[in-house]
Amino acid sequence: MKRNSLSSFSVSLCLLFTAVMLQVVESAKGKYAHMLFNELFEDYSNALRPVEDTDKVLNVTLQITLSQIKDMDERNQILSAYLWIRQSWYDAYLKWDKDKYDGLDSIRIPSDLVWRPDIVLYNKADDDFSEPVNTNVVLRYDGKITWDAPAITKSSCVVDVSYFPFDSQQCNLTFGSWTYNGNQVDIINSLDSGDLSDFVEDVEWEIHGMPAVKNVITYGCCSEPYPDVTFTLILKRKSSFYIFNLLLPCILISFLAPLGFYLPADSGEKVSLGVTVLLALTVFQLMVAEIMPPSENVPLIGKYYIATMTMITASTALTIIIMNLHHCGSEAKPVPQWARVVILDYMSKIFFVYDVGENCTSPKREKEEERKLEGDDGYQRRPKEVRSHLSNRNVDYDLKETLNGNLNKNYAVHGEDVRETVNCCSCYKMLIKNIEYIANCIRDHKANRAKGIEWKKVAKVMDRFFMWIFFIMVFFMSVLIIGKAA
Repeated sequence: MKRNSLSSFSVSLCLLFTAVMLQVVESAKGKYAHMLFNELFEDYSNALRPVEDTDKVLNVTLQITLSQIKDMDERNQILSAYLWIRQSWYDAYLKWDKDKYDGLDSIRIPSDLVWRPDIVLYNKADDDFSEPVNTNVVLRYDGKITWDAPAITKSSCVVDVSYFPFDSQQCNLTFGSWTYNGNQVDIINSLDSGDLSDFVEDVEWEIHGMPAVKNVITYGCCSEPYPDVTFTLILKRKSSFYIFNLLLPCILISFLAPLGFYLPADSGEKVSLGVTVLLALTVFQLMVAEIMPPSENVPLIGKYYIATMTMITASTALTIIIMNLHHCGSEAKPVPQWARVVILDYMSKIFFVYDVGENCTSPKREKEEERKLEGDDGYQRRPKEVRSHLSNRNVDYDLKETLNGNLNKNYAVHGEDVRETVNCCSCYKMLIKNIEYIANCIRDHKANRAKGIEWKKVAKVMDRFFMWIFFIMVFFMSVLIIGKAA
């Protein structure tokens, strides 16, 4: 027990001694830091370049760390990004011997106390021209100053929306000195590209790189070179949101347009369907136009909308023409012979269009029977009822001839009976004329009705033909836009 208590007491004494020594060391460093600060900035000026020789170039090392993409405004072509900007240089007047200050090798002081390079973002698109954030700088004993400052930048970015929403963008961030030329301040890349290790993943954009390139430009106003460093931010849009909210609804609506040809002509909704689909696509087109910049480059999805709207307009116009064919009545001309051969004989079989009661096997047999009925003999072309009446007419006519012959032969002396028989025959003639008139009316009615049925079948065949044509067009347009995206 005594040994344990002694050991714990000794450990406590050691910890207490260590804490006291640390406080003494910190107090000593704080004392030397105050002494160093007073000595360094006693005669220091932050207004001039900190070089001993004015002809000597001051090298500034620049490093950019991209933390987050806040916004990409395609319409105004502005990129908003959150950056960490690190600048480092050597100040010839802020050096000390660390051994004289108890090994103190660095101090942190406000950045406005030292000279700072006036490096700015050349393609800045922000109305706020405020100074950089006055964070502290790290000053080392050899005169090296490191300044880390966060910044929210708004830079101009030329947006190419030709392949929206499957587009890639390249936005430049150009940093350079505003007043110092290359003979006074030179900018050096710290890395070959921007630092993306701390990047917060964006919901809309993927980062595919941020290469850095140094440029030396001679402007027309001055003969001195002006160096700058350009960081190119390579962005790839995540298109899932636009696929499910803009593209997929348009494709589904586009497939509704050919179905307008499948609607029965008597439903009265064929044209209404086409107009409704056209209005729906117009709404989507306006949504895309609101977020796109007003440029000559029409986005890919915009081209798809325009092509689909053109197709639906054409389908609506064709629907109106086909409806006129469907409603052709007895006043219309007969179906031309070429239309009978091409449309009624061949295309109707290809698109499986048959009359009521027909199927894929019966039309041929029924047509052969109709051809037999529609031969050269006019008697066979008449309806069954008319043929029966006409046969009765022949019987009556034979009866009349028989009666007349018998009367003339056997009753020549009875004149009054002969006259009565002749009057009876004239009544038969009137009855036969009326029957012939009725038969002609029925025949004309059937011919007109058959003419209208033929035109309706022509319209139905054309409906099926254009339905498949427009289905194929919509399919290939959808495949084409997906292929463009790939």
